[in-house]
Amino acid sequence: MTFETKKDVLDWYEAQPSSITPEFLSGIPWADVRQYSFPERLVPVLYYMRDVESLTDMYYRELRRTPTGRDPHISKFMERWGEEELVHGKLLDRFLNELGYETDAEWQDSVRASVGRFYKAHTYAITTLTNLIGKQFTGTHMMFGAINELTTGQGYRRLMAKADHPVLTPILRAILREESLHTNFYSSVARLELRDRPISRKLARFVIDHFWEPVGGSALGQSRSNYTIAQLFGDDEGRRVIDSAVTQRLRHFPGFNGLTAINKAAEKCIRAGQLSFAAAAQAAL
Repeated sequence: MTFETKKDVLDWYEAQPSSITPEFLSGIPWADVRQYSFPERLVPVLYYMRDVESLTDMYYRELRRTPTGRDPHISKFMERWGEEELVHGKLLDRFLNELGYETDAEWQDSVRASVGRFYKAHTYAITTLTNLIGKQFTGTHMMFGAINELTTGQGYRRLMAKADHPVLTPILRAILREESLHTNFYSSVARLELRDRPISRKLARFVIDHFWEPVGGSALGQSRSNYTIAQLFGDDEGRRVIDSAVTQRLRHFPGFNGLTAINKAAEKCIRAGQLSFAAAAQAAL
């Protein structure tokens, strides 16, 4: 798909139906969840993904303070995006409950409260800086969104394959269909911004090369992020997925030829996660 304006992208996005409808939700066989085994090592991964989804409103709140968030087309997209992401988090939480891991009604508030002051202060400072830069930073925001959606989508695919749970699989497929729409919106707007603004193109490449890290790490804790990425991508196939489905696609964006930052960041997390897992296993002996 090719678009000429952000309005074209938004019109396309708004024409796409949601996958998680009341009919879909009513058809989930929750009573069957415990009939099938679920790898215990993937339970922290489910918690991490649930928590990342539940923090989208915090990200949206900060973005609305910037020229990017005040763009009417991006703002309209993010209203639906934020609602769908929160539904994803609630679905994962329900699955955890049905699996036997109980959470209380205030779990979302607890997740938000757990975000450290440093992250909040850092985010506030970055938001203030982007206001000074202005619309030139929109391409960077959209590239971050595209990369985060791409990596999240591949994470769900890896979780689906590794868990192989008959109830979870259709839930993740529905989430993935919506995540794919989000990816296409971010990617399409990013291409327009990078194509039309040379300064935006250089700024986005610099920021991604030096500051991108897997989504959720700075907000939820690097150790949780490392564990999740090591579990999902810490084998040869996982590394190939990161390279082919994420990095190779991103290299086709204006100004991103030869990109290596995503592979390097993922490998750093994988190694740290595997070392921590090995240390914990050794301590348990």
